[in-house]
Amino acid sequence: MKVILLQELKGKGSEGDVVEVARGFAVNYLFPRKLAVEATKGNVKQLEARRGNIEKREEARRTDARSIATRLEGKTVLIQARAGEGGRLYGSITSQMIEDAILGQLDVEIDRRKLDVHGHIKDLGDHAVSVRLHKDVAATVNVRVEAEGGEGVPGAEAATTEAPAPTEEQAAEAEEAEEAAGAEETAGAETRWAEEAGGTPAEETESE
Repeated sequence: MKVILLQELKGKGSEGDVVEVARGFAVNYLFPRKLAVEATKGNVKQLEARRGNIEKREEARRTDARSIATRLEGKTVLIQARAGEGGRLYGSITSQMIEDAILGQLDVEIDRRKLDVHGHIKDLGDHAVSVRLHKDVAATVNVRVEAEGGEGVPGAEAATTEAPAPTEEQAAEAEEAEEAAGAEETAGAETRWAEEAGGTPAEETESE
């Protein structure tokens, strides 16, 4: 079925895009989380009324993302952690740890959900981490993991942690926090729709 995205959705599109998705995915995931609305005739008409504002926001996001990318690309952040023989960590380096290191050492605030660590980091050494700042903009940061007491990176203040493996309860809490953050974003998207289109998304059931 066709839906209109209310905000950028990884792998699908940006705010205002009309995309084809499986009905179950739309009904069970997108609609309850207010990530999209059905592309009914009424909603498509409202979308056209909002198109200019959507394009301005998209260009502003792209510009901001490019600015941040120039501050991140090729930079190295240091995280010190406890490790055993062979350089294996006691646990793993999490996205939250990397987010904190980037903020503390590069003075750049990012959302850990935008980090792609290409699997868990469980060893000492350098690890390339992708930061997806926008659907058209990404940067790569080098995460250097050293054993506690290492020499470090010149000019970088090490983020020291014992790198414990998160428990199931901690992982669940983190997931709930991310969903809550997403709910705040989607609430804002629905408000924008109402302000720009002069009403809430139409409740028609017939798709174009």
